Amino acid sequence: MNVRVPESALNAAQALSQVSRAWDDDIVHRLEDYIRIPAKSPAFDADWARNGFIDTVVQNAAAWVEAQKVDGLRLEIIRLPGRTPVLFFEVPASAGAADTGRAASTQTVLMYGHLDKQPEFSGWRSDLGPWTPKYEDGKLYGRGGADDGYAVYASIAAIAALKNQQLAHPRIVGLIETCEESGSYDLLPYIDALRTRLGEVALVVCLDSGAGNYDQLWLTNSLRGMVSGVLKVEVLTEGVHSGDASGLVPSSFRIMRQVLDRLEDSASGRLLPASFHCKVPADRLAQARATAAILGDALHQRFPWAHVDCGDTTRFTLPTTTDPLQALLNRTWAPTLSVTGAEGLPDFKNAGNVLRPYTAFKLSLRLPPLVDAASAVRQLKALLEDNAPYQARVTFEGESSATGWNAPGAEPWFEQALNAASQAYFGAPCGHIGQGGTIPLMNMLSTGFPKAQMMVCGVLGPKSNAHGPNEFLHVPYAKKLTAAVAQVIARLPA
Repeated sequence: MNVRVPESALNAAQALSQVSRAWDDDIVHRLEDYIRIPAKSPAFDADWARNGFIDTVVQNAAAWVEAQKVDGLRLEIIRLPGRTPVLFFEVPASAGAADTGRAASTQTVLMYGHLDKQPEFSGWRSDLGPWTPKYEDGKLYGRGGADDGYAVYASIAAIAALKNQQLAHPRIVGLIETCEESGSYDLLPYIDALRTRLGEVALVVCLDSGAGNYDQLWLTNSLRGMVSGVLKVEVLTEGVHSGDASGLVPSSFRIMRQVLDRLEDSASGRLLPASFHCKVPADRLAQARATAAILGDALHQRFPWAHVDCGDTTRFTLPTTTDPLQALLNRTWAPTLSVTGAEGLPDFKNAGNVLRPYTAFKLSLRLPPLVDAASAVRQLKALLEDNAPYQARVTFEGESSATGWNAPGAEPWFEQALNAASQAYFGAPCGHIGQGGTIPLMNMLSTGFPKAQMMVCGVLGPKSNAHGPNEFLHVPYAKKLTAAVAQVIARLPA
């Protein structure tokens, strides 16, 4: 793995020109069609098989890939019984007519993405909607385009750029799943079924991550883990008049607050169990310092803060910290709790004077990359359920979980390739950043292919707002990222 690939292996200007034409003439339109389809992940559409939306986006993507007629590419839609489908493609290694000094690599590049989506959410701009694509000022708005329906299209465009220049390239396989937003619980069976066909993976290209800005290539160096589930507090079998019962029947909401106080310090947001924390590795801390120097106050200014106008001044909601380094560490290496949904609380128009029988919260607990999710689920259940106040019925039912990921050390060729690609297309070195989200596949692949280098990157930069309203794909950045992926693949040592 120490063979040095020529710096001129890929003509960057030619690659970017070809990739940009593909995006402008074709890919943007295909993604507009994709956005129109509410292909929600199984966790948000229990009838996904009958509704057929996931099948539609998979079939559309497969038809487009085959229409590109990439030399040697073989593609199939694979379906295991009772599971969401995956798209699998394979391109054999090529020695390359334009690179006679280099033999074809015997190693494999694995390209990954997903086609399932998060649900609609509320708060979209009046002229936008989750299933209504709009291309405006280089941004393609709509659910799923950036997270990350574009991945399969960008992957094929990158391969086509290599083919167009007749360059040597390694064997390339693609795995596009449709269960990622539900925790990828369907993915491991497919990896087991395809293990012999995946080959000896030397490089993983995962296009499901984020970017610190749109000014350089960003490599994700860590991902937080996640535990989600429903915490429910029940005090009655049916609602009763609040004037009759309040003061005697304890409020399920007040008990919920007490139970959550076991987990989180509500004043600071710090999670209390020590086992949910871990030490930040020295190399990640050094990279965080460098990234904090690049991004500065943009780390907290990029969010749509609520505000109050006070005459001559405007008061904005304050972040938990304005220190750039601490901001980075808080969102990548600290455990955090979010309440993402609630039941048992009627809408205002239907909220009579009734003491409600129960309160239920959907919890999303983000875990540091080195904390085991399975252990966290067991501890969380015991912490929340044991010794309930007033002997109320308190239950926590876990729904999904995934352990986080800390990237393996980068080999010299990989670091050089990333920086060269970032300089070629952005005029700046590659940045390194941890992400607060979770990609369950990465731990699976790191375990299965411990020697592989991990190019985890994506288009989810400032204000792109994946999972929320007004999600957008930054098309100019996506073009450069696509070309950068092609260049890194071209430099994989033979």
